[in-house]
Amino acid sequence: MNSSKPRTRSTIAALVLLGLVATVCVSLGNWQLERAEQRRETQRVMEQGRASPPLELTASTSARELRDWRPASLQGHWRNDLTVLLDNRNHAGRPGYWVATPLVLSSQPERAVLVLRGWLPRVFSDQGQPGAGHPPADDLLAPQGLQRIQGQLLSRIPRMYELWSVSDRRSTNPLPSTLPDPASPLPVVTNLALDDYAAATGLALLPAIVQQAQEASLPDDKLVREWAEPTLDADKNTGYALQWFGFAAIAAGAFLVIAWRALRRRRP
Repeated sequence: MNSSKPRTRSTIAALVLLGLVATVCVSLGNWQLERAEQRRETQRVMEQGRASPPLELTASTSARELRDWRPASLQGHWRNDLTVLLDNRNHAGRPGYWVATPLVLSSQPERAVLVLRGWLPRVFSDQGQPGAGHPPADDLLAPQGLQRIQGQLLSRIPRMYELWSVSDRRSTNPLPSTLPDPASPLPVVTNLALDDYAAATGLALLPAIVQQAQEASLPDDKLVREWAEPTLDADKNTGYALQWFGFAAIAAGAFLVIAWRALRRRRP
């Protein structure tokens, strides 16, 4: 019985497996390098935005001036009836919500800016089980009358990962088609896109949001405005990339050793 055939099959299988491992490891290393470059770019954008002069938001503000992380101020009236809660937003390890409310600009009532006003904790019952979970209504109400706020610009609300299909775009917490909605006076969503919110409210929104800064003039405000910074440790991703490339080198070395031994066995 010829034992060379099983040996040949196992050798080919080992070479194919090692080739796949090396290819996958190289791909993962390149992906980590891309992530590192993305984080460096985010760092550059943050530094450029925060170094820009403060921007006064008006109805005539052009889109090219709306740079991420740029300091901004605006004046107008809150629309409490259009407040939306963004669920699953943690702060200091505590579950809670971001509170988003539009501010109608005083310079032109037809225009508005969506403002992330801050964070409030989820409410738990005495038994430790979450009930409705919503913060008290008094904590959600923005002050009436003409208001002036300050903050920083973002092009969109940071997203939370959702387990839903991109093809049918079904969300676990969908935004009502029309706001305000009598059936859901305080909508709770996982993610919120400006276009969807504008369509539901009928507001003409500026193509940016404002993360409101903590102001000394609001001592009784219960909202927490300690906004989390994006992770910018590009060196960590570079280290991961080197590890993956190291694994790829080991697999490639093993591939060469096995191939060399197989060639030696085939010599007469």
